[in-house]
Amino acid sequence: MKILLVTFLLIIGLQAKDEFVKSNTCKACHPTIYSEFYESSHRKSSIYEDPIHKAVWDLHPKKEQNSYTCAKCHTPTDLSLLKNLKEKKEAMPKKEYVQTHEAISCVYCHSIKSIDEHKKVNNNLLSDKEKVFFSANKEKRKENEKSYDNLTSLFGMMKQKTGSPYHKIDYTNDNFYNGKMCMGCHSHLQNNNDFDLCRVDMKGAKDEETNCISCHMPKVKGTATTIKITKKHRFHGFATASKNQDLLAKYVKIKFKQKAKHFEIAIKNEASHNLFLQPLRLAQLRVNVLRGDKIIKLDTKSFMRVIGKDGKPTMPWLANSEVKNNMIKANERRVINFDFELRKSDKVEAIFGYYRVNPKMLKKLKLENDERSKKFNILKKEFFYSK
Repeated sequence: MKILLVTFLLIIGLQAKDEFVKSNTCKACHPTIYSEFYESSHRKSSIYEDPIHKAVWDLHPKKEQNSYTCAKCHTPTDLSLLKNLKEKKEAMPKKEYVQTHEAISCVYCHSIKSIDEHKKVNNNLLSDKEKVFFSANKEKRKENEKSYDNLTSLFGMMKQKTGSPYHKIDYTNDNFYNGKMCMGCHSHLQNNNDFDLCRVDMKGAKDEETNCISCHMPKVKGTATTIKITKKHRFHGFATASKNQDLLAKYVKIKFKQKAKHFEIAIKNEASHNLFLQPLRLAQLRVNVLRGDKIIKLDTKSFMRVIGKDGKPTMPWLANSEVKNNMIKANERRVINFDFELRKSDKVEAIFGYYRVNPKMLKKLKLENDERSKKFNILKKEFFYSK
């Protein structure tokens, strides 16, 4: 009786039309994926969960106009807010369940049918089919609106479950194989000056072997569902500069080369886009020479993209040009020379990491007391020995 009641409630939840199905509904069959999602930057993308986004929004001129225009990407699950924006009514995020628990929900992402490309920012086009969600499985790629089956063979001795008893699955959407389904929000954003605040090359969403999904949602241990046990599943914690960056460290290679009176550190960015895309980020290479019980700190090398106007840094909505850009580009190998003569017993420590917010912007954004914004995050550390 209890099982029937739970099933009934799940089905009722999946039939909601005026709002997206709550992500905790998915938890019943996808507990591992749900726990990853719950700690992800997608779930925490609203102003109530992301202090950096809130800090920028608090300074945005649209706030005084009561028009939260960031909603399309930061809180697309909040349908009432989007409706008010469309009707040009007061549209401000309220501290309610959708904003605090699933600003970008499971069902929203798995309903993205295609991407409508535009100059300033792309749009996600969603499926209007109820209880039909897109997913990727190369073995089932030709199956459209796959229903739940409980198959038996060998006189009932072998049993195999496929599909879901609560919704249908469409495995035919190419965008879920090449990563293009991410490009509605993550491709580019232009301000009113027609200036690119950020941009990712669309070529990164064409190759089915290497794309947004393969890098930021790699396959990890654990079953995708409790209905059919699998050894691996796509990671739904979303590896970014904000969360789970250890999964991205493999795309950064650090090499050392010793010369007669100096040495070189080379950083290779094997990603298909610039190493850090958000203009607030500041990447740094910190090099120490360990000589006996002494630590000799060499000059820190910084990498950044600073946007602004008239040669001075500004907030994103005012920017019309790049003030500085020495960020490591896609597939670039950057060589940094250190004018320091090593001894035979020296050990070189190379640390590559980043700040989520450039320390020079902390005061402007009133984030001086936010520990995550102030923290230097180590992406990779290598040790090398002199000859």
